[in-house]
Amino acid sequence: MSMDFNLFMNDIVKQARKEISAAGYKELTTSEEVDETLNKNGTTLVMINSVCGCAGGIARPAAAHAVHYDKRPDQLVTVFAGQDKEATARAREMFTGYPPSSPSFALLKDGKIMTMIERHEIEGHDPMSVVSKLQAAFDEYCEEV
Repeated sequence: MSMDFNLFMNDIVKQARKEISAAGYKELTTSEEVDETLNKNGTTLVMINSVCGCAGGIARPAAAHAVHYDKRPDQLVTVFAGQDKEATARAREMFTGYPPSSPSFALLKDGKIMTMIERHEIEGHDPMSVVSKLQAAFDEYCEEV
């Protein structure tokens, strides 16, 4: 049974990675990649991915739809909580003032946290309300594309 569960979880993780990559987000899997990417000038949206139901049913669909907008971040990246632990921990160090939360979204500008959409703003909400929150943040901090 344990082996079947591990195979099942591997499939879920693989699907979750595929969904967010297909939406145009670059996976960051090491702390070095996080440092290099999140400290760049411009705006960066970080999606903290996870295997929970609200990630698959709400956060990833919202991440995919939100970027089809007049304003959007310069970079779209993702770290995977519970999977790429080193990268996730390093990214969370940059989210000062916010507790660890997954799934969640962090919007950075020039390497500094501007705002965060935390799990409690995702779980129990519909994808379009999360899209609206993301796009409101894009309006405030991002340039037109």
